[in-house]
Amino acid sequence: MLDLIGENRFEEVTDFLAAEVKRLASAGADFALLASNTPHIVFDRVQQASSLPMISIVEAACDTALNRGMKRVGLLGTRFTMQGGFYQKVFSAQGMEVVVPDAPDRETIHAKYMEELVKGVFREDTKRELLAIVDRLVKREHIQGLIPGGTELPLILKEADATEIPFLDTTRIHVESVMKRLS
Repeated sequence: MLDLIGENRFEEVTDFLAAEVKRLASAGADFALLASNTPHIVFDRVQQASSLPMISIVEAACDTALNRGMKRVGLLGTRFTMQGGFYQKVFSAQGMEVVVPDAPDRETIHAKYMEELVKGVFREDTKRELLAIVDRLVKREHIQGLIPGGTELPLILKEADATEIPFLDTTRIHVESVMKRLS
């Protein structure tokens, strides 16, 4: 799927994910979700094709940031997540701003993500490098919180290791929103 997204073959990604959601509907599911950030680049398209209501990881993160009074948050993730605009679109509709690192830092994050994190490699030097990027966002962009917008990022970036800002763990937030839906 990442290869398709990298090649801007969004129609194929949408068709693949919509077919999977359709299978869930056929199996009797009450709702669906895309349990990672990057596929949200086509979330709106999949949701339009779905007969099931869908729970968005981005909307759940936005609700959490809003409830915590944040107006400006940083976003780390794959290149597709940082540059896809889907976080920015959802957050801006609620009067919040999503800030991403500069181009060299985005490339560093993407490379570390794809070459290490998705392979289960969590290096201390990578952690320090990512935290330095977060610190730059705090100092330069005055962010009030950070969205580690990739399911592997909270495994290496812990709020306790970091700066004075809170981290919004999108995986945890998404699971909590699903649990609320189930209760």
